Formats: sequence, structure tokens, C-alpha cells
Amino acid sequence: MKAGNGKFLFVATLAAGLVLLILLFAEPPSTAMRNAFARSFSTSGNDTQISQNAQQMLEEGRRIFRFDTFGDEAFWGDALKLHQAIAGANLGGVGPGVSPKTALAVGLKVDVDALPPDLIQALQQGQVNLDDPATTLALLKLESVVGVKGFFSGEALQSVGIQCALCHSTVDNSFVPGIGHRLDGWPNRDLNVGAIVALAPDLKVVTDLLMVDDATVRAVLNSWGPGKFDAELFMDGKAVRPDGKSAAGLIPAAFGLAGVNLGTGTGWGSTTYWNAFVANLEMHGKGVFYDPRLNDATQFPVAARAGFGNVRSDPDLVTSKLAALHFYQLAIPSPKPPDGSFDAAAAARGQALFNGKAKCASCHVPPLYTEPGWNMHTAAEIGIDDFQASRSPDKKYYRTTPLKGLWARAKGGFYHDGRFATLKDVVDHYNNFSGLGLADQEKNDLVEYLKSLGDVSVTVGVDENVDASLPHIYTLAQNYPNPFNPRTVIQYELPQPSEVKVEIFSITGQLVRRLVDEQQMAGPHEVAWDGRDGSGNPVGSGVYFYRLRADDFVGSKRMLLVK
Repeated sequence: MKAGNGKFLFVATLAAGLVLLILLFAEPPSTAMRNAFARSFSTSGNDTQISQNAQQMLEEGRRIFRFDTFGDEAFWGDALKLHQAIAGANLGGVGPGVSPKTALAVGLKVDVDALPPDLIQALQQGQVNLDDPATTLALLKLESVVGVKGFFSGEALQSVGIQCALCHSTVDNSFVPGIGHRLDGWPNRDLNVGAIVALAPDLKVVTDLLMVDDATVRAVLNSWGPGKFDAELFMDGKAVRPDGKSAAGLIPAAFGLAGVNLGTGTGWGSTTYWNAFVANLEMHGKGVFYDPRLNDATQFPVAARAGFGNVRSDPDLVTSKLAALHFYQLAIPSPKPPDGSFDAAAAARGQALFNGKAKCASCHVPPLYTEPGWNMHTAAEIGIDDFQASRSPDKKYYRTTPLKGLWARAKGGFYHDGRFATLKDVVDHYNNFSGLGLADQEKNDLVEYLKSLGDVSVTVGVDENVDASLPHIYTLAQNYPNPFNPRTVIQYELPQPSEVKVEIFSITGQLVRRLVDEQQMAGPHEVAWDGRDGSGNPVGSGVYFYRLRADDFVGSKRMLLVK
């Protein structure tokens, strides 16, 4: 070996030793450094495919949830002729028709984001006849009635179908009660399903199925009341409980289901099972459904007679949509309670009780607030009757209900049938049944904690991981100056990176100019309008609307150009 090579070898060995010492004794890399290192070696192509698939599933699932009828218009329109009752005799149907006032009175909701600016203005000015069924038909043509789709030939309503959103969406009442932005996953506890179905001129398909007369069917439907529906009626034919009250149960929430084993209150099955069950057997869509348990003529005489245990429609308009629908439902978070709607200090005390003395957490395991695994209990274990549990295939179990978002489903009461009017009644029941020995103050504290549960349970203090400089909701501010000539500024805030459009409309709803059409980062933004249209021509004086679309958020405001 040459001397030069030996020297080189010595230096290289020394350098390697120093590197090893540095690696052994240096501070460990930060999380950000480790993540950056991992990303540099990630299989970005596969990651991208997964992200794209997730986004596609989310968007498709939302569309299905909101707008797909699964072909059920053949039942609601062709068979029941419900569209004739909606239109009324003056518009080619029967009877007086259903006006917007009547529709809102039975709990139907209107999506304000589907209304054009000129109609919004007319509503604000009281220029829309809400007593005229023709207005209802106009709203159906705009696809603005949540959960209901009209099928038209020209101006004539030819049929009608229903969508998942009918029962499992409501609105935020931001415009007027019953009209606002959609709240997917929220149970519509104002919806009087029975009263709506009872409007149908022809219930022969139902009377034949249940083997009872028309008057009996209508009496049963009208006994349900707001926020209730009897999903098992078409299976077992039981219209009343042993105590003589209606067998209908409360419409459940469809939010906060991620991580929850069963999507049903009793032992039917998972969320996607129930989607298939409802789409085929309750909405009466056209699909494929298989559950041989329904062939039990003793427990399910109606279902067995009708062959509901093995439904095969051609074409199948349901099965291909179940995956995306399920994906979207799992993405719907339980809503956080409004600020000031509960006592935070009492809720903090209630949390300790929940996890300790009150023993709630033994079944309602945080943060799911239901048991991981087989989250079912017998009626005897929870101190109630087994009537509703006995109507399910397993005949004896009730699910441990996830507790997040209780405040958003309080109307109509608690438990599957609303037997407990308030959360205090629920706490009293378990205090007595389980002998918990809770004092009145402790029960009140526990109620405040239950009210506080949402997408994130109550937190005392400031979350240091949240950037306080970023907005928490989408907001659209009033332009300034207003009135203006010729320039005004529009400000808005984004809580997350979003695909954004800011557009100007005339009072007749025509697009005047698109100011923004791009992906934007979270935070405050502003854009100016110089009073010109998309071709650069000055527009005339008058009222204009500006609209912000950011992902699923849509907001609009009015402004006045004066020359």
C-alpha cells in the first residue's frame, strides 16, 4: 500500500467516526424534519391517487346524498301520485295543492343557495306568493326543496321522488325559518313524514302491502307526528306499541358516524347496510338488496310476503352508489354546540362525573362516545322495554348511541322514540336505575357536559395548536363603500385552502363579471370591482349582487352602484 493511500484511509476513518459520534449524541430530529424526510421517500404517485379518490368519493357521495332518488319516483309519483297532490287541481293535479307555507309547515326545507338572486330579493320584499302551489312547483324546478325532486314536462309536474336528504338534512334558517343553507347529516325533526305521505291520492300499493284499508293507513301515517318515521312498519306491520302509542321512532342523526360500529339504533346492521335497506325498502328505489333474515314470516310477515329479503331490480340504480354515499356520511362531523349554549365551568365538572361517578364512559367511551366493537345492550341492561329491539333481526339489542351533537338533535326528545323529553330526564333515569346517587348539582353538571359534546368535546383554556390568526368559518363581509361609484372592495375570509369564485350578478340574476376563480389559501382576502362587466364596459346604476363560492360554502350580498 502506498503512503498516500494510507493517509487517505486514516482521514476517511476519522471522518466516519466523527459522523457516527454526531449521530449518536446529536439532538433527535424534529417532527417536521422527520416528516419532510419521509415525504422525500414517499410513493407520491400512490398517495396522489388515494387523495384524488378520496376527493372524488366525497363529492360523488355528497351528490348522491343530496340529489339521487335511486329511481324511487316510480313509487312516490307513478304509484302514490304524490305529485298530483303537490300541484293541485289548478295545475293539473288534485285537491288544493301544496303551497310553500304548507310545505314549510310540515317540515320541508328550502336550500337558499339554490335560489337565484332575483328570487331572494323578491322574497325579502314580500313579492312572492307563498300561498300559491305554483310557487312550490317553481321551487321544485330549481331543485331547492331539500330531499324532494320534481320531474317536469315543460311546466307540468309529472312525478316526484325523494332523496336521503329529506330526513337527514335540514337548514340553518339563515334566511327565514325553514329557508337557509343545508346542514347535511342533521335529522329533520320538523319533518312530518306521515302527514306528507298521507297527502297522496292513491295509497293502494301501501294498503295492499299491509293488507289493511285506506282509512287505517292514513290514520297510522297521521299518528307519527313531526320528526318521526316507522321504518319497521313495512317489515312487521306493527303500527302501535304495547302501550297503545305510535310505534314510530325519531329520525336519527347521520353525522358523527365515523368509527361507530352500527349505524342503526337496534340490531339491523352497519351504516352501509342501512343505506341499502332504506334505498330499496323504504324509499322504494330500484336496486338489489339481500337479507334472508327478512324471510322469517313470524317476525317479519309483511317483508316475507313481499319478498323483501331478496330484491333484484334491473337496472340496479342503488348498488353502485353505496360506497360513495357511505364515504360521504362518514365524513360528516358532529356539530359543535354554539357559543354560550352551555355552562363551560359546569361542563368541566360534568366531564369528571361522566368519566367517574356517573359511569357513563364505561359504555360511551370517549372520544367515540360509544363502545369500540359490539356496541349493543339488552333492554334489561339499560332499564327500558324491549319492544323496538324485538323488531330488529337480533330481537333483543339496543345500540349505545354516540353522544356527540346531542344539542342538534334535542327536538323531539331522546332515545329511539323520544320517551325522555330532556337530557335531565335521561340522567334521572340512569341515576335511579343504576343507583348512582347523584346530587341535583351533579346531575345538572352532567347535563351541561352532554350539551357541550360536538366534533370536539369541551376544552378549558386555549388550544395552542390552533392558529388564532386564521378564521374558523367562511365569512363574506359587506362591500365598502356602499353605495359606491365606481369602485368598491369585497372582503371575505377562508378557514382553509379553498377553490374560490367571486362573481357579480345583475338584479335579474345574469352574470356580470367573475372577479376571482382560483385556489386560495386560508385567511382574509379582498378583491375590488370597478363597476365594469366582463368585457370591460361600464355597467349602469342599480342594485347588484356579489356571490362567494368557496368549496361547499355559498354566500351573497347586495350592493348599490350610483352614478
